[in-house]
Amino acid sequence: MDAPAVGEEHRVKSSGSFRAWYRPMRARRRDEEHRSATPLELFFDLCFVVAVALASEGLHHDVAEGHLGHGVGSYLSVFFAIWWAWVNFTWFASAYDTDDDVYRLTVLVQIAGALVLAAGVPRAFADADFTTITYGYVVMRLASTVNWLRAAAGDPAHRATALTFAIGVGVVQVGWLLRLLLPPEWLLPAYLVLVAADLLVPVLGERRRQTSWHPHHIAERYQLFTLIVLGEVVLSTSVAIQRGVDAGNGQLWSLAAAGTLIVFAIWWLYFDRPDPLPPASVRGAIFWGYGHYFAFSSVAAVGAGLAVAVDHDLHAGHVSGRVAGYAVAVPVAVFLVALWALHLPTKHGAGLVLFPGAAALVLVTPWLVAPVDLIAGVLVALVAVTLVLHHRTATRTA
Repeated sequence: MDAPAVGEEHRVKSSGSFRAWYRPMRARRRDEEHRSATPLELFFDLCFVVAVALASEGLHHDVAEGHLGHGVGSYLSVFFAIWWAWVNFTWFASAYDTDDDVYRLTVLVQIAGALVLAAGVPRAFADADFTTITYGYVVMRLASTVNWLRAAAGDPAHRATALTFAIGVGVVQVGWLLRLLLPPEWLLPAYLVLVAADLLVPVLGERRRQTSWHPHHIAERYQLFTLIVLGEVVLSTSVAIQRGVDAGNGQLWSLAAAGTLIVFAIWWLYFDRPDPLPPASVRGAIFWGYGHYFAFSSVAAVGAGLAVAVDHDLHAGHVSGRVAGYAVAVPVAVFLVALWALHLPTKHGAGLVLFPGAAALVLVTPWLVAPVDLIAGVLVALVAVTLVLHHRTATRTA
């Protein structure tokens, strides 16, 4: 009798306590049915909500105070640490989640590292001190090397790939720790080199032999993280309503309505039908997975931009109306271009120019009256046009 597939084996009740504690980490099937996010993965995501919220709040504070360069640079750096730790856990779990006790413990260590990382976000924005973030990030990444070593031991067919990941991740983490010892003038060059090295590890590993990540599972996981960053836009919209009521400022009701339309449109555009899956090729999957950094970071930044717009309307910020408008327009435009690039293989005809054209219109709005309201109008119109195009395509196909 053939042995059960790994995806089925990890759900089968074990007859011995040892197997419940430790199972050989073999690759799961790429065509496994009913592959969905596990409670452990959802718990992992939950702990990232705090980090994303603190990064968005730091960006909001710096932009509202007029520290644009510092705020944007800090935000992009902090969000990279958040996003990259999440990405590596997600793709590994898609291929090798055994749900045994050892795996659960290593994931809990990664969650602890995420909490440490989140605790360091305020200091990174206030003092450009990334020490705490580095410690949390390294804890998460070193815990992932334990899983890669388990995969190397339990899955001979992918041993070279797993060892490439384990060695590459371990070496880069040593580099992150050594960076803390460098003088200030060397911190930025070292950071750029280490980011490139971190991004290169999966490219080298997957080229040895592609891991058996599940396309539908990966798509679902990315959708769940999209909901996390959309939560920042929802929160900013709710705060606009609250502060408008407290201050008796009716203008904020219009801003809240625009923010609501923006978050609805972003949700609709990302969760378009049919749900896009990551490409099967290594190059396509890398582009799809890495490209989401711009989609995720821009959506969370929309929440920060709406908070800046609220501060401006309440005369609590130190930036002009045009800057406040661009605080929303720029991340919205980046999101539209990123989404267009990620879904480019499915675009044809008007779809090739629709999203870049909408992004260009969004970037013009800060020069006009009520830019946030106009941005909401552009996004609603974009949703309407995409619906018409989908209907026409479906009609021709039928």
